[in-house]
Amino acid sequence: MDSFNFRFCKKCLTRDMIDKDAYFATLHELIENINEDVKTPSEEYERRLSVCTECERLADGMCRACGCYVELRAAKTSNKCPYELW
Repeated sequence: MDSFNFRFCKKCLTRDMIDKDAYFATLHELIENINEDVKTPSEEYERRLSVCTECERLADGMCRACGCYVELRAAKTSNKCPYELW
């Protein structure tokens, strides 16, 4: 496991956080409105997120490896996991 000084991580995605604010609502709206030509198909998107939720680098919806919001990164077909897990 990475040795970061982070608070205990519950391995959640932003869409699962109880205390969502306008920023996360905007993030999810952005994901919903990605052009279908570049958007990851639903089944593959969910598979990618499943991989991320099992990854030790996920913290509060963000990848500690690259700093992205994993839900946004996974939403575009051309994007890849920085550790090539998907």
